[in-house]
Amino acid sequence: MTRKTWITLAAMVALAVLPPVFYWTGNAFYLDLATRLTILAIAAVSLNLILGYGGLISFGHAAYLGLGAYAVGIPAYHWLYDGIGDWATNGFVHIGLAVAITSTFALITGAICLRTRGVYFIMITMAFAQMIYYLIVSIETYGGDDGLVIDTRSEFPGLNLDKPLQLFGLAYVSLVVVMLLVNMIVNSRFGMVLQAAKGNNERTVTLGFNTYIFQLVAYVISGAIAGYAGALLGNFTTFISPEMMDWRTSGELMFMVILGGTATILGPVLGSAAFILLEEILVDSLTWVEHLLDGILGMKIELSNYWHLPFGLLLIIIVLYVRGGLMGLINRKED
Repeated sequence: MTRKTWITLAAMVALAVLPPVFYWTGNAFYLDLATRLTILAIAAVSLNLILGYGGLISFGHAAYLGLGAYAVGIPAYHWLYDGIGDWATNGFVHIGLAVAITSTFALITGAICLRTRGVYFIMITMAFAQMIYYLIVSIETYGGDDGLVIDTRSEFPGLNLDKPLQLFGLAYVSLVVVMLLVNMIVNSRFGMVLQAAKGNNERTVTLGFNTYIFQLVAYVISGAIAGYAGALLGNFTTFISPEMMDWRTSGELMFMVILGGTATILGPVLGSAAFILLEEILVDSLTWVEHLLDGILGMKIELSNYWHLPFGLLLIIIVLYVRGGLMGLINRKED
């Protein structure tokens, strides 16, 4: 049991215990914040599989998040307005659709994207994601650019996702399972080849491994996990829109991974937590400054609308001067 292992366990225990405590003490907002954090952490962990361990910088990962959310919203829409069977609200159907659609999309696009390298790979992944974005925008039936309200959450036997604690519990258990799954993958022979291809693709091919197939399989697994996270996100927000799959969302997921530390299991979780908490703290702080200026000087300045500026500067400083992200700090202290 290394120091890093103890920190991982402590972080996951804190994430499991603190949100319900806040909820029971009348602070339901923090449970919602933790649920959003946990779902986005699942998507970040999936991206880390190909970015951190595979060296594949995907700038279109939000497409899988959005497709997974629409896999919940579209069947629920037709159940409500067209009266199709109750299967359309079944959670297992939603998850099955989300995973099937995103893994198929990842297989088709990955087979093309992996023919390229470097900046070309980054741009083509973003291009495919934007194609899906504009496709959804053009479908007026599902709200187009305005989005779609999910009137009925996914239904599971013995589980009511309308109850915040149960939704958080499902998201948390899913995060733990995904972390264990990714840990098992990267420490298997498959994962060793994937990491070897990241280090030196030519040498790995010379050893007799078809790295294209290994990377494609990892790409499909990553897309499927992100699709599952999207299904959870749709249930959490009960509203879906093309914004979920915009390139800016892909950038946020990438920042979460880099901020926490690439090629680590806990890193994407820490990065997601830091990203979301910083966002909330900055908005609250700037709102407080607004009230202060209004009360003392009578100046009404909407500073909270510009929280992105200090947020971006903080992220740049962390990326430039905290090598290896938050997990890099932990590793250095352990050494």
